[in-house]
Amino acid sequence: MKKLLLMLSLSLFGMAQAHAELHIFACEPEWASLTQELAKDKVDIYTATNAYQDPHHIQARPSLISKMRRADMLVCTGAELEVGWLPLLLRQSANDKLQPGQPGYFEAAAQVTLLDKPVQVDRSMGDVHPEGNPHMQLDPRRIAKVAEKLSERLALIDPANAAFYQQNYQAFDKRWQATIQHWQTEAAPLKGVPVAVYHEGYNYLFDWLGLKEIVALEPKPGLPPSAGYLAEVKDKISKEPVKMVIYSAYQSDQAAKWLGEHAHIPVVQLPFTVGGSDKAKDLFGLFDDTIKRLLAGLKS
Repeated sequence: MKKLLLMLSLSLFGMAQAHAELHIFACEPEWASLTQELAKDKVDIYTATNAYQDPHHIQARPSLISKMRRADMLVCTGAELEVGWLPLLLRQSANDKLQPGQPGYFEAAAQVTLLDKPVQVDRSMGDVHPEGNPHMQLDPRRIAKVAEKLSERLALIDPANAAFYQQNYQAFDKRWQATIQHWQTEAAPLKGVPVAVYHEGYNYLFDWLGLKEIVALEPKPGLPPSAGYLAEVKDKISKEPVKMVIYSAYQSDQAAKWLGEHAHIPVVQLPFTVGGSDKAKDLFGLFDDTIKRLLAGLKS
């Protein structure tokens, strides 16, 4: 009987521990990875998208609504990156904890200064974001700022583990800052290198490392290039040469390879986010692999 009671007590304790976990709904893999760094086993994380999906265009599936209903905290990019699907999920989930303005609603973009904020926006400009370019996950300096604010938010929602989150943040930041210095040294040959990109999603990476974007293959953000426009791009880089053409793991390689073949320049696929390549398994791997691929493109 005592053994049975002990087993029952342990079982109930285990259930309590499981329920004590915070359920996190992360919109993109980079924020799932960062949350995992800071919260370790205190959280159960669901990632709504993967590296082979365009985060602008996600279907608000019933499975996403179900996951959001159970979540204690939402960690997303913001700056209208998810404007096409996140508001619908928030309405359908009816989860008061995750609504804008609540502690459980966390936008990474709101924690940093964004680049490329347009003076005015209209439909003719394509997928332009009024608040600024939301693709800030490829600047580790901004990641560091998000990490600090995210650890504070985790502590606010789960005060019983506040010291745990702070300790993990300090350990992460120490390692992160040291690795940033290593990446900057390694990437020094990339400074000033002119490149073509498929989509203007690398502005933060270029701002950090000093690469120079000469032209984008999309005539407007989010609008696939036509054969005629690619011919114009080829003509432009014949007058203002580039060292490589860059595209992301989630994008079609057709236009980039066409330009690479006809302009005789290397074509480089970058992971863009965590999971976008075999080596980009976490945030550290994301930047390691991104820089190595760029350097390989430069050498070739």
